[in-house]
Amino acid sequence: MTSWAVRSLVLLVLLASYWFVYQHGRSVESAECAAASAKQDSGSRLAEVIGERGARQEEQRRAQAQEEARAHAQEERTIADAGAADADPAGQRMRSDAANLAATVSCPGTDTAAIARGKAATRAAMVLSDLLTRADERAGELAKAYDRARIAGDQCEREYDVLTGRRQGIN
Repeated sequence: MTSWAVRSLVLLVLLASYWFVYQHGRSVESAECAAASAKQDSGSRLAEVIGERGARQEEQRRAQAQEEARAHAQEERTIADAGAADADPAGQRMRSDAANLAATVSCPGTDTAAIARGKAATRAAMVLSDLLTRADERAGELAKAYDRARIAGDQCEREYDVLTGRRQGIN
């Protein structure tokens, strides 16, 4: 072999060895990138699972707080209804007493002017008794409506405060 052929062969072997070293470096770098990417993906998935778990716990906490607010409102409605039921007989007694008073307002006697005044007083007492009865009934209706609206508003406020994080529990 000539020196030119030997040199060419040495050069070819040298170039081939550089090529194989380069390819080996690329495969090592590719493997390292794949490992780093897998590690990052694993960390991302772990963070996602932890985030989902936290979101589920927060959702459960909020749902429980809303249920507590509903239960509290139901208790308040029961108490208000019981109070209204207790007020109805008292109002009925008052209306009955007013009607009895109006019926007894009369002026017996022989004087026709006194009898006329007694009849006028009786009619006025009956009108006032009727007005008292209607006013008492309307006041009862308004009190019931107010209680229901107040309880619903309080429940809504509690649920909103829990959802926005202003309040952690139900008072």
